[in-house]
Amino acid sequence: MRSLLFVPGDSPRKLEKALTAGADALLLDLEDAVAPAAKDGARRTVSAFLAEATAEAERPRLYVRVNALETGLTDADLAGVMMAMPDGIVLPKASGGADVARLGAKLAVWEARAGASDGATRILALAAESARGIFGLGTYAEAGGRLMGLTWGGEDLSADVGAETNRDARGAYTEPYRLARSLTLFAAAAASVDAIDAVYTNFRDLTGLEAECREACRDGFVAKMAIHPAQVPVINAAFTPSAEAVQRARAVVAAFRANPDAGVTGVDGEMLDRPHLLRAERLLARLG
Repeated sequence: MRSLLFVPGDSPRKLEKALTAGADALLLDLEDAVAPAAKDGARRTVSAFLAEATAEAERPRLYVRVNALETGLTDADLAGVMMAMPDGIVLPKASGGADVARLGAKLAVWEARAGASDGATRILALAAESARGIFGLGTYAEAGGRLMGLTWGGEDLSADVGAETNRDARGAYTEPYRLARSLTLFAAAAASVDAIDAVYTNFRDLTGLEAECREACRDGFVAKMAIHPAQVPVINAAFTPSAEAVQRARAVVAAFRANPDAGVTGVDGEMLDRPHLLRAERLLARLG
């Protein structure tokens, strides 16, 4: 996945429109985008949408962002949508691997009720949306096989710490949020799951979005979340490996396969070792 587009769960029109946005995944939102009084209706809307959309042969992956475990609303969210079998659940305000394991146990019950295989529903954890979440980033390696990715949220995190803003006058993240972003990247690598970058909230600034995407891709993120359909093409372009990069990665893999016992090998006059092979394999894995 390169692009993950948030869609309000209480808007049938926006849900239908999102299917044609070109995103690799839709994040059907029952949390921040839905007012408390509208949550029951949103659950019904999302369930009906899932029941129809999952039958399509060609579609984005469909994840549902439930309300955080601490709200007491998660069980009602799962009861409302799980019989329609989304591809995954987005867990907000996650504090560590134990939260993912707790959600996984709930999902196992619903999968059994729906006749689905155990573990079919994946989990994307919003792992750095609070100060508490920052200190739990090292625990996701023990979260279980459902976990497919970690991401973070600069807006929620800045609200949690009481910051005036999370970006400077140039539009770049200030130091606390650069740190949170980097720690999320390292946590995802340690847990062997995808690192997914946070949303870019100024959806009219596509130039700024492109620059942030390029930086994220450079640093090791493999995807980025979006809040508006107009952001999707920019994100997809940034996180799609270039033809040159793919050719280079294939050459690196081929060189090591030709010399399986070698610690180092050469490609185009450059000496390469095992970290270069790992980087090439990861790039090729993103091609699907």
